[in-house]
Order: sequence, then C-alpha cells, then structure tokens
Amino acid sequence: MEEFRHSYSRLCKESGAEPQETVLQQLQELPRGRLDLATHSLTVDTCRALGKLLQKEALLTELILSDCMLSEEGATLLLQGLCAHTVVRFLDLKGNNLQAAGAEALGQLLRQNKSIQSLTLEWNNLGTWEDAFATFCGALAGNGTLQQLDLRNNQISHKGAEELALALTCNASLQQLDLRWNSIGLLGGRALVNSLPRNRTLWRLELAGNNVPGDILRAVEQAMDHNQERQTTSRENQARTHVLSKEVKHLREEKSRQFLDLMETIDKQRKEMARSSRASAACVGQLQEALNERHSIINALKAKLQMAEAALALSEQKAQGLGELLATAEQEQQSLAQRQAKEHRMEQQEAAERESKLLRDLSAANEKNLLLRNQVDELERKVRAQQEQLFLARQELSNTTAALKMRANQAEERLELEKKRSRQSLEDLEQLRAKEVEHMTRHLEESERAMQERVQRLEALRLSLEERQHLAHLEEKLRLQAQARDEAQSACLQQRQTVAEAQARASQLGLQVEGLRRRLEELQQELSNKDQEKVAEVTRVRVELREQNGRLQAELTAQEALKEKVAALERRLKVIAGDHREALLDRESENASLREKLRLKEAEIARIREEEAQRAGFLQNAVLAYVQGSPLRAISPQK
Repeated sequence: MEEFRHSYSRLCKESGAEPQETVLQQLQELPRGRLDLATHSLTVDTCRALGKLLQKEALLTELILSDCMLSEEGATLLLQGLCAHTVVRFLDLKGNNLQAAGAEALGQLLRQNKSIQSLTLEWNNLGTWEDAFATFCGALAGNGTLQQLDLRNNQISHKGAEELALALTCNASLQQLDLRWNSIGLLGGRALVNSLPRNRTLWRLELAGNNVPGDILRAVEQAMDHNQERQTTSRENQARTHVLSKEVKHLREEKSRQFLDLMETIDKQRKEMARSSRASAACVGQLQEALNERHSIINALKAKLQMAEAALALSEQKAQGLGELLATAEQEQQSLAQRQAKEHRMEQQEAAERESKLLRDLSAANEKNLLLRNQVDELERKVRAQQEQLFLARQELSNTTAALKMRANQAEERLELEKKRSRQSLEDLEQLRAKEVEHMTRHLEESERAMQERVQRLEALRLSLEERQHLAHLEEKLRLQAQARDEAQSACLQQRQTVAEAQARASQLGLQVEGLRRRLEELQQELSNKDQEKVAEVTRVRVELREQNGRLQAELTAQEALKEKVAALERRLKVIAGDHREALLDRESENASLREKLRLKEAEIARIREEEAQRAGFLQNAVLAYVQGSPLRAISPQK
C-alpha cells in the first residue's frame, strides 16, 4: 500500500492541492485489501485522486467511506472511479447525505460494475428525488452481482417502494434488502408484497419503522421464510447435485479408465496372440518345408532303390544271358565233337580202304602209310589232349557258373532281406507320418505315378536297347559259328586244314572262356559294390529318418506348448471379459439407482414448487381479501 500512498500524493500535487494528512496516515496504516476512511472528511481533490487510483488498483476488495461528508461532486468522482474496478466486493457509503447526483452515480455504478456484492447506503437522502431514485432502481433491476443492499434512513416514499418493487421483480441476485426507517407506508408495502412472488432470491427484507400494517409485515415474513426455505432447498439440491455430479463424473472417469485399461490389456493380449500365431505359423511353415524336404529325400531314395533294383534285375538278366550263352556254347562244342568223331571214324574207314587198296595196288606206299599212321596217332593224341582241355574248361565253366549262381542267389536273398527290412522300416515310418503328410500325399502320388511311368518307359527303352545290342552280339556270334561250321566242313574235306582249323577253334574257345571268366569276375565285383552301396545307402536313410523323427517330435512338443499357452491366454481373456462385464453391470446398476434418486429429488422439488405456488396463491388471495375488506378500500381508488 506504500505505492498507493505515493500515487495519492503525486496525484494531489499534480492537481495543485495538498494531500490530506488524515488520509495519508490512514493509507500508511492500511491493511492489505481494505481501505477504511470512515469519519474522515474528504475534499473534492482527494475524491478525484482516489477515483483515479481506484481505476488502477487491483488489490482492494473493501472500501469503507462512511460518515465522510462527501459532496455531490466528490461522491460522483469516487463512484466513477469504481465503475471500472473489478475486484472490490464491499462498499460502505453510510452517512454521506447522497442526493440526486449521488443516486444517478450509484445507478451508473450498478450498471457498469460487476464485482460489488454488498452496498451500504444508510443515512442518505436517495429517496427524496424520485427520478434519480428511479434511475437507481432501474440499474438495480439489471444488476446481477449485488447480494446485500442497505437503504435505511433514505427518505424512501411509497413511490420509491414501488420502483424498488419493480426492480425486485427483475433482479435475480439480491438476497438481503434493509428498508427500515423510511416512509414506505401501506401502498409501498403492498407493492413490495406483490413483487415478492416473482422474486425467488430475496430471503431477508426488513420493513420496520415504515408505517406498514402488521398483516403486510407478516405476509412479507412468510414470503421471506418461503424464499429462505427455497434457497436452503435449492442450495441443498445444488450441493447434492454437485456431489452426485462429482460422483457420476468420478464413476465415469473410473469406468473409462478401467475400460481403457481393459482395452490396453486386450490389445496387448491380441498382439501377443498375433505374435504367437505368427511364430506358430512360421514354425508350421518350417515344419512343412522340412516335411517337404524329407519327402523329396524319401522319393529320391525310393528312386535310387528302384534304380538299384532295376540294375540288379538287369544284372540278373545279363547273368541269365551269359548262362544261355554258356549252354549254347556247350551244345555247339558237343555237336562239334560228335561231328569230329564221326568224321574221324569216316576218315579211318576211308583210310583203311585206302590202305587195303594201296596194299593191293602199291607195295611201296607202306612206308608212307606208316608215316601217315604215325601222324594220325599224333593227331589223335593232340585231339585227346584238346578234348581233355575242353573237359577241364567245361568243368571250370560249370564251377564258375555254379559259384556265380550261388552268389547271385545269395545276393538275391540279401537283397530280398534288405528290401523287406527297408520296406518294413518305410512302412513303419509311413504309418507314423501318415497323419502328418496325408494331405501332401494326394498331390504327390500323381507326380510319383507320372515319374514311375516315365521311369518304366525309360527302363523299357533301355531294356529294348540292351536286347537289341544283345541280339546283335548273338547274331555276330552266330555268324562266327556259321563261319566256324563252314571252316569245319572244309576241314573235313582236307585233313590237314581240319586239324589246323580245330586247333585255331580250340584256341578261340579258350580265349572266349577266359573273356567269360573275366566278365563273371567283373560282374561279381559290380554286385559286391552294389551291395555295399545299397547297405551304406540304407544305413544313411535310417540315420536320416531317425534324425527327422527326433526333430519332428521336438517340433510337435513345441507346438503343443504353444497351443497350451494360447489356451491359457484365451481363458485369461475370458476371465477378464467376465470381470469387466460384471463391473459394467455394477456401474450400470449404480447409475440406475442414482438416476432414480435424481428422479425422486426432481419430483420432490416439483412438489415443493407446487406447494410454494399454492401458498403464494393463498397469500395473494388472503392479502386481496384483506385489502378488499379493509376500510381504506372505500377511500382510495382501486389500483
């Protein structure tokens, strides 16, 4: 407030006046927010300076100017300064003899100021000038902040009371009005009583010392009691409504918060479920890819096994062809030996005939015959030796064929056992995976059938080509045999050429036997290699199938764990949803109960309003009946 004091001094000096010492002293001792200049006489200059200061002061809430002997000009200046003030709540202008100009300034103040709640105007002369007081009452009718007004000892007549009554019918904020010690009289009292039913905020109206009849005072008291009850009930209703609105707002906020929390938890669970479903889908896709790879491996193994079986069948066919070739060679050798024996016997007969003829014809040919006999003996020895060699070769060939047959039989038995084992293992594996790859076997069977048909066609083509090659080989051999037969026939005609050709044929047969023997050894080596490869392949397939089984089992356990987690999350989500539904039902029931209470309160308020309207009607009827029955009705005209 020191700044306020300096500003007051400066403004007084600027206007050419000296500041009042009493005012300065009071400003120095001024408490915060309150300016008390009561019983201090204020000049016009001081009022002008204070009016200017009040336009800028924002901390002053109470202004007491009672018994300051303000002039009309000074009061106008002060009130003009308060028009723009927005903080002052209490204004006391008691005992300042305010008249017409003061009343007009007060009216301007009530029209422009929106902060004053209490106004004390006791011991003034506002009611003496009716036009100015009517201006004041018109401003009071439009004011919406003033709650307490003190108009005691203001010379207010019944016309002023009528103006106040008109103002009260429009005012909606005034709660206390003190009109004691004025000149209101009967007419003014009646006007005030008639205006009270339309005013619902005024709950205290003092009319003592105004020559107002007792029945009007009682009617005013009843109206004030009624307004006071109304105010209390409205305050209680407002308080309850405020409390209920707070509770409803709190419930709504809590409900919205719970709903948001629930939605967040649901979103999190949905995200977790989507993430787990994506992970499970990825795992299933990986498992599907692994199954496809394993199935392709199994198909490749099946193809390899079929190829091995085809190669084994081809080797068996080759072995059979070699056996047939050996049988045909033996038959040819036997036929050749028989032919050679017949030819030899025929030659011996011819030689004997020739010898007898030569003995009869020529005696000199004995020596030549003896020489020829020696040569024949040598030839026979050579033939016997060749026959023995042929016999040994036959024995060796039979032994090798028997050994080959035994090995082939053993190989076939081992192959059959391995086939059975592999088929059994494959059947077991297929039975274990039949449920997992059932939906894949449908479209793979068609491709397998197409591949099998293609393989069969290729095998048929290969077999046809091999048969053609074999036939060409046999035809070549048959051609050679025909040539050998022609050579043997020519040898029968010429003995020497026959022996030479027989020796050449024997050597050729020996070479063929050696080639066949080497071929048999090569076939045996190939069979043993095939057996080893097949065993290694079968063992590798078994190991891979075991590993695949282990991985599939692990993946199945992981999928079962994921399924259990998903089921647990679904159960938890169901529990949360049930709890949320129960909470929502509880909140809805509470809201319904609150709505029912509000409806009951509104019905009670409506009933109270109806009762008040009835009471007001009864009171008005009673007042009118009293007025009509009073002796004054005959004197005064009816208004």
